[in-house]
Amino acid sequence: MLGGSKVNGVVMMLIAIVVLGGAYLIYGRWLAKTWGIDPNAKTPAYEMQDGVDYVPASPGVIFGHQFASIAGAGPINGPIIAAMFGWVPVLLWILIGGVFFGAVQDFASMYASVKNKGRSIGYIIELYIGKAGKRLFLLFVWLFSILVIAAFADIVAGTFNGFNADGTFNSANGSTATTSLLFIAAAVIFGIFTYYKKPSSLVSTITGLALVVICIGLGLAFPIHVPKTAWLYFVFAYVFVASITPVWALLQPRDYLNSFLLVAMMLFAVIGIFVANPSIELPAFTGFNVNGQMLFPVLFVTIACGAVSGFHALVASGTSSKQIRNEKDMLPISFGAMLLECLLAVISLVTVGALAVGGKMPEGTPPVIFAQGISNFIGILGIPQNAAFTIITLSVSAFALTSLDSVARVGRLSFQELFIDDEVDEKNISSLRKLCTNKYFATIITLILGYLLAVGGYQNIWPLFGSANQLLSALALIALAVFLKKTNRKGFMLWAPMVIMLTVTFTALAQSIIKILNKLLITHDFVIYSDGLQLIFAVLLMALGFLVAISGFRKIVEKESINTVEAAALNE
Repeated sequence: MLGGSKVNGVVMMLIAIVVLGGAYLIYGRWLAKTWGIDPNAKTPAYEMQDGVDYVPASPGVIFGHQFASIAGAGPINGPIIAAMFGWVPVLLWILIGGVFFGAVQDFASMYASVKNKGRSIGYIIELYIGKAGKRLFLLFVWLFSILVIAAFADIVAGTFNGFNADGTFNSANGSTATTSLLFIAAAVIFGIFTYYKKPSSLVSTITGLALVVICIGLGLAFPIHVPKTAWLYFVFAYVFVASITPVWALLQPRDYLNSFLLVAMMLFAVIGIFVANPSIELPAFTGFNVNGQMLFPVLFVTIACGAVSGFHALVASGTSSKQIRNEKDMLPISFGAMLLECLLAVISLVTVGALAVGGKMPEGTPPVIFAQGISNFIGILGIPQNAAFTIITLSVSAFALTSLDSVARVGRLSFQELFIDDEVDEKNISSLRKLCTNKYFATIITLILGYLLAVGGYQNIWPLFGSANQLLSALALIALAVFLKKTNRKGFMLWAPMVIMLTVTFTALAQSIIKILNKLLITHDFVIYSDGLQLIFAVLLMALGFLVAISGFRKIVEKESINTVEAAALNE
C-alpha cells in the first residue's frame, strides 16, 4: 500500500477544473473544427418535427436533459466503489477517460445523429455497416437498457424508502419521495406552460426556480413514509408513462427543473469543498488486487458514467439529437455535459476520501456516503445538515430517475426498431411485427424484464451493468469511426479508445461469466432466478458485442468504394 503525503480536496478540485476546462476550450473546439459544424444547416428537430420525439428546444433545456440523463447514479456510485484502489488511479481514469474517451464519444454520437436526421446509433450502423450489424446492435441495446432500468429503479426505490432497517421513519427519504412526486406534477404544468406560451428564457428560469423551491419546501415539510417494495411498483408505473409521453410534456420540463437542483447541488458542493478543504484520508494507491478485485478491468468498468459510458451515446443519439436547434449547440451540450459529469465524479471521490478513517473506506451505500459527505461540506456554509442531507439525497434520486426516463424510452425505441424494415410497406406487415412495433407493447415487455432483475437488488446487477455499459461504448465508438471514415472525416481519435474499451469489457464479461459458473458448479450457491438471468444476459451481451465488433472492424479496414461518396453526400 502506497500512502504517500496526503492531498486535500481543494487541490484535487483545482486539478480537475483546470484539466476539464482546458479540455473543452482546446480539444473540444478542435474536434468541432475538424469534423465541421454548420450553424446554417436545418437540424432534424425542424426537418422531422413531430411534436413527440422531434421537438426543437433551447440549448439550456437540452443541456439540462443531457446532463441529468447521462449522470444518473453512475458518477456517484462508480468512483466511491472504485476508491478501494486508492485515489490516484480513480482520479486519473476520471480525467483521462472523461476527456479522451467519454467526451469524444458523446460529441461524436450527437454529431453523427444530427447529420443523419436525428437517427440512433443503430440506424447509423445499418447505413454504414449493414442491416445484420444494426439488428445485433439493437438487440444488445435493448438487453442493456433492461439492465439499466433494473439497477436504477432499485436505487430510486431505495432513496424513496420511508423506513430504516429497524422500522423507524427515515425523514430524508420520505422528503425525497414527496419532493420527487411534486417534481413530476410541476414538470407537467411547466411543460404545458412553456410549450403553448413560449415564454422567454428569463421567465422560464424564474418560473423553474420558483417551482423547484416550492417542491423542496413542501417535501421537507410533508415527508411520505412508504416501504421500498411499494415504491418499486410506482417507479415502474411512472417510467411506463414517461417513456411513451411526448418529450415536451414530461421529459424535457422535468429534466429542465432537475438541472437547477443538480447544478446547484454541484455548485454548493464545490464551494463547500473549497471552504472546508477536507483532507483525503484514502491512500494514493492500495494495490492491483484489493479484496479479490483486480485493478484491471474492475476500475474501468466500475467508474463508467464518470469517465466513459455507452449509455451516453444512446441519450445523445436517441433523444437529445432530436431536439437540437442549431449545430453549434452540440459541443456544449454533449462534450460540455460529459466534462461536467467528470467534475461530479471528482466530487464523489473527494467525499469518500474525506469520510475515510485511517485509510479505510467509510461504511454505507455510495448514495449515503455521498449525501453524508456533501451535507458535511455544505453545513459549513450555514445550511442545516438535516436539510442538506435531504436535498443531496433528492439530487441523487433525481439523477437516477431522470436516467430511467431516458433509458426506458431508448429501450422501447430499440425494441421497436428491431422489427422495423424500411423495405416493407407498413400496410403489409404481419400481425406479430405490428404488435412488436407498438410502443405500448414494446414498453411493457421491456419494463417487465427490468422489474424481474430489479427485485434482486442493484448490487447484484452493477458489475454486469458496468461491463455491458462499457462494451456498448466500444461498439458505439466502432460505429462512429466507420461513420467518420465513410463521410471523409478524421476519426483516428476514436481508434485507441475503442480498442482499449473492447479489451477491458470482454475481459470483465468473461470474468462475470466465470464467477456465475463457479457458483453453479463449485460453490453450489447458484440462484436460478437472479444468477440464471444474469448468466443469460452476460453470454448474450458478449456474443452480440463480438459479432457487432467484427462487422464494424471489417468496414474500418476495407478499401474505399463509391458508397463513400454517396454517404458523404448524405451528411453535407
